[in-house]
Amino acid sequence: MLLRIAKAMRRLSKDSSGNALMLVAVGVPMLIGGAGAAVDIAQWYAWKRELQQATDQGALAAAWALSNTTNRDNYRTRGTQDYNNNLALTRTFASAPTFQLANYANGSNNSVIVRATATRALPFSSFITGNAVTIGVYSQASFQAGQNYSACLIAVGDNGTTFSVGGNANVQARCGLAALSCSDDAIVIDGSATVVTDSIATCGTASVPSANESVLTEKVTGLTDSFSDLTPPTNNTPRTYACTGNGRNAQASPRAGTYSGLTVRCRTTFGSGIYVIDGGELDLTGNFTVTGSNVMFVLKNGATLKLGGSGNNNTVSLTPMQASDFVALGYSTTLANRYANMLIFEDRNSDPTQDHIINGNSTSLFQGTIYLPKGTARLNGTASISSTCLQISARRINVQGNAYLDTRCTSNQTNSAGTSIAKVNLVA
Repeated sequence: MLLRIAKAMRRLSKDSSGNALMLVAVGVPMLIGGAGAAVDIAQWYAWKRELQQATDQGALAAAWALSNTTNRDNYRTRGTQDYNNNLALTRTFASAPTFQLANYANGSNNSVIVRATATRALPFSSFITGNAVTIGVYSQASFQAGQNYSACLIAVGDNGTTFSVGGNANVQARCGLAALSCSDDAIVIDGSATVVTDSIATCGTASVPSANESVLTEKVTGLTDSFSDLTPPTNNTPRTYACTGNGRNAQASPRAGTYSGLTVRCRTTFGSGIYVIDGGELDLTGNFTVTGSNVMFVLKNGATLKLGGSGNNNTVSLTPMQASDFVALGYSTTLANRYANMLIFEDRNSDPTQDHIINGNSTSLFQGTIYLPKGTARLNGTASISSTCLQISARRINVQGNAYLDTRCTSNQTNSAGTSIAKVNLVA
């Protein structure tokens, strides 16, 4: 009996005719389970991808709103709108987004985090777990509001190094420095020079001493020349300059009009009004006393400027016209307000063949804006200029030697240098 059973088992062990059926019986549940899992996982992946896109767009929209003070209070509404606009597959079962302000990169509440979930039961996974599946995502966007820049010393040239301070020059201008050039080293301040200011801004990069790094902002988009669209006023009355009297008693009293160059040769008192220098030089550097109240000098056809003292007996005192002076000449209120406080205005069509020299001494007093969009304003040697508010906007500004410039414009007097564009980045 035992022998027959043993023989039967040996025959059975050698028989493979039923193996395939057993393998199929074992594998079918695994095959069905794998297919079901693949279908559900594909669904989850599609949900997550769509939900992530929606929170990304919601975070960006909220960040843009936060970067604008006008729309700041509506950032949740703006973010929710863009979130909802990017939902399709999950629209009926996705949660409403939540918004949270957060610190980013050493900033304070300078980013927004958006979170959302999508919850739904799928046939296979819910059969196995007995529960619906929840997919969660979040996005984070940083923002930086656009900033208004103002400066009393502005280099308006659009390339190269346009603002340089070197030698032992000393510039005291808390009202700000700016360069519109987007080139590397748009602003260069040598280590031996001294610059005291509350703001340095440039479209490009700057090389400055460590003492100035804390007030430096580079790569600023949106800096502009606030006078770029303004044409100078005119005064077509022909005039000539002449001194009367002899020796120390010689004096000149020029009147507003057009001059073919003007070089002071005696004590000179300019009457109020607009002086057009049509070519040649406006040379106020003689060893004479020069005064002028409510004046504007317009440089045309390559006229160049020599401003300041060349001797101990030289005194230059110039103050600009005000809006009411231009209105009295027949200009509109809008133009009058823009011309106001412009002491020297270089015609944009001018083509100066040499630098404009702006020097001075302890008795020099210049007020208002010197605008030289086509030329280089050069302060060098022992120039010494102190003013309650002197502003220089020139294609290039070059301060060298032992030059000393001290200007104290208040914030409401300082010319605009433009507004930087707000920045928004998706960071997570």
